[in-house]
Amino acid sequence: EVQLVESGGGSVRTGGSLTLSCTASGFIFDGYDVAWFRQAPGKERAGVVALDRVRSCTYPDSVAGRFTIYKDYSKTTLYLQMNTLKPDDTGMYYCAAALSSPDCSLNEVDYTHWGQGTQVTVSA
Repeated sequence: EVQLVESGGGSVRTGGSLTLSCTASGFIFDGYDVAWFRQAPGKERAGVVALDRVRSCTYPDSVAGRFTIYKDYSKTTLYLQMNTLKPDDTGMYYCAAALSSPDCSLNEVDYTHWGQGTQVTVSA
């Protein structure tokens, strides 16, 4: 069974850091397009950053220079390193994976496997 499990969320003050993890079971990330999504309170789920199988993805301006997406050597864990956090970064964070998706997609309809989410709260 394919499963994704996120962890690492928590509450921090503005300027703080968190590293989210997404552990895969039933498959390895190598060969999959992956991404992190965020659902802020009262808003739709939106893409944060993607990691494509074959090409580098540009970080959106909202997280460029602050967030880093990467996989470990075992290819079973996906990370999101988040630095200089802001209150606008608050939300439930989800990892997602797909065997094939459009280039660096941040559209949730392009992903087939999802974790249950981990909450990040950034206070002023």
